[in-house]
Amino acid sequence: VTTFKMPENFGSILDKQVIGPTTENLIKSDFPVQSFKPKVQIAFQGLPGHCPWKIEVERRRQLYLTFDIAQLLATKGIDSNQLMPRHYDPDNMPTIEEEKDPVFPIYLPLKIFDNNEYDCRTPEEWISLGLEPGSHDRKPVPGKALLPTDDVLGHEDPKSPKLIYKWIDVGVLDYEKETELYLVHKTDKNGLVRDEEGRPILNGGITPEG
Repeated sequence: VTTFKMPENFGSILDKQVIGPTTENLIKSDFPVQSFKPKVQIAFQGLPGHCPWKIEVERRRQLYLTFDIAQLLATKGIDSNQLMPRHYDPDNMPTIEEEKDPVFPIYLPLKIFDNNEYDCRTPEEWISLGLEPGSHDRKPVPGKALLPTDDVLGHEDPKSPKLIYKWIDVGVLDYEKETELYLVHKTDKNGLVRDEEGRPILNGGITPEG
């Protein structure tokens, strides 16, 4: 009797043994699976003939993934780049076009119009979606944020007329209850939330060093 000897390139051998299509999610992501699941408030155990809870969750998840906030606003005639207030320049006032209402500079921030009465989750519940079962590290939560495309000028002067604001995919890292603000981080070209050294950002970016 001899012991079984595993080949050194065992991993590459398994990769070549692709028999057919798989249901495994092969897309790498820094977001937990449960962070994409919608909150469905129906009976967990439904009556015969009614849609089961798990199927309703999956249907809504796929439906919500088809929505794009930039397109939804565009259908209402809203330019996302015009939602952010800019510096007031009295010498370059917009002209009044024919058969249109006068155009006034936007000076009120979006926060004034914020309404969370119909939110399905509290901010703390949204952040807790980054916790996976059995893990102590909190991952980012996927979201969209209206941010400037120029990060340097965006930090120096968020109201600069030169900035272009777009809805950008971000990972929500943390929430500050006092200011009611979220800390977000832009995703890279692969949709990952990584720091400058390419490491996943966990627990809101807080490290043992601070």
